[in-house]
Amino acid sequence: MADEALRLPGDPAPDSAAMLRVDQAGEYGAMRIYAGQLAVMGGRHPDAAVIEKMREGERRHLATFDRMLAERRVRPTLLQPLWHVGGFALGAATALLGPKAAMACTAAVETEIDRHYSQQLDALGDRDPELSAHIRDFQADEVEHRDTAIEHRAEETPGYPLLSLAIRGLCRAAIKVSERI
Repeated sequence: MADEALRLPGDPAPDSAAMLRVDQAGEYGAMRIYAGQLAVMGGRHPDAAVIEKMREGERRHLATFDRMLAERRVRPTLLQPLWHVGGFALGAATALLGPKAAMACTAAVETEIDRHYSQQLDALGDRDPELSAHIRDFQADEVEHRDTAIEHRAEETPGYPLLSLAIRGLCRAAIKVSERI
């Protein structure tokens, strides 16, 4: 029902191809966010190992969606170059604000992805069991990443509510355009 409110009149229900396209783009963007954070924070920062562990989870998700795109002959989003630069920039910018802000970025992104994956599962029903199984699996990882970020003091970031709102808004916009383009 919540997904219905976000669609414009006349928009078709998202199909598996659109879901794969946006999910692959999201995992790619997450990898780039973590790359930007690690580039700024360096490997010796205490939170670097935590970020690297989360990035490994995203790497597994991306590999699965890459494989499914190829098997199903679904083209990736044409906006991948934008997510390449934008994801890295978001990761680097939040890391420049400090380790709590880097974790705030993760908490915001993963909160939005949890919501997005729930909407996809509702829309899929039992139409695509393989995709549904991967989404459920990856959703659990994303919730764990969000919880890890909160445990690492994400909510102590100055201006956290505004930062979180802005990042979640960016995620929603990226999801919508990646479904279509």
